[in-house]
Amino acid sequence: MPLDLAPLKDSSRLLIEAPLRPLQGTRFQPTGFPNLGPARYSAPGGEEMLLVESAQSMANRLEATCWDNVNQKYVTRLGGVPFVAVEMDGKVRTSSVEVAHRLNSVYIEESDWFEKTFARELGFVKKGKKFERQDQSAPVDFRDAAKVIFKYDPGSLVHGVFLESIAGVIRFPRILSSFIEAEEINSATSGGVKNDSLQPEKREEKTAIEGYGNVPFVREEFTAKKIVAYFNLDLAQIRGYGLGPAASDFLTAFALYKIRVLLDGDMRLRTACDLKLDGEPEITRPAGFKLPSAADLESALPALVSAVAKEGLFADPPVTVVVYKKAKSKNSGKAEASGASDDDNDNGDE
Repeated sequence: MPLDLAPLKDSSRLLIEAPLRPLQGTRFQPTGFPNLGPARYSAPGGEEMLLVESAQSMANRLEATCWDNVNQKYVTRLGGVPFVAVEMDGKVRTSSVEVAHRLNSVYIEESDWFEKTFARELGFVKKGKKFERQDQSAPVDFRDAAKVIFKYDPGSLVHGVFLESIAGVIRFPRILSSFIEAEEINSATSGGVKNDSLQPEKREEKTAIEGYGNVPFVREEFTAKKIVAYFNLDLAQIRGYGLGPAASDFLTAFALYKIRVLLDGDMRLRTACDLKLDGEPEITRPAGFKLPSAADLESALPALVSAVAKEGLFADPPVTVVVYKKAKSKNSGKAEASGASDDDNDNGDE
């Protein structure tokens, strides 16, 4: 079917709830946090709840749905969508789609392109170690800033970016946010042991700390009456960028494609958290809209990309290759993981 986005034109949000269940059995392993473990909490009605996947981690997973890791580019249907590739030692190593902080990654920031092209198009020049407004009497025009970011990496608008190194004033929250919750949970505790057939007993200076001996451990998984993936697409924010109808339709379809591919694909979030869609996603707002199929979105996206390119809103060529120049100081304050566990490291900023 042709893609019809007309039902979304007067809505400020698109809200989706997708029921999930374990692919096999009933148990699953939620995300964990340092010094906290699983995030358990009570709903207003008293039901015991569990955060299965955080907004940070879901942003990473949604980005990965469209990325060809082998060839380091967007999937075929998204050919022509801009991104910034990072070259190190004569070879492309990463990109704004993959690296933490997206366009504000240290690997992109430490390039001539960031200082001499990107920052200047945003209206900033580097003086010493800091970026300053070229016209200090003028405030930052966030519509103009959104246009520049959209030009080089629209994914940074979809998933959020904070250009803290450019005066710390340009911040765009996510257009698309998501998380997974489980309701009416029960703990499923089990355990195991790391066996050492050569030296099962502990000896002086040869303990479990050094990797010797049999080491028993406790494992906590969960069961739940209900598991739901929630998606929130900020349509008002898309329109607020003032990029025009073609760009707005592209950003909307781009986000919908990420959602549909994630839900239709293999949602193996962790070794012991392999989930699948359990019925059709429910659109709770606006009424009357149905989440398009992956096939319908794939059919529509090339024309949407082409329409934006014809308006000159995308970089030409769409892939901007920058050269990473040097290592950032360890005291730069730009923490890649922001104190989160591997499960919840976010590639970007809200």
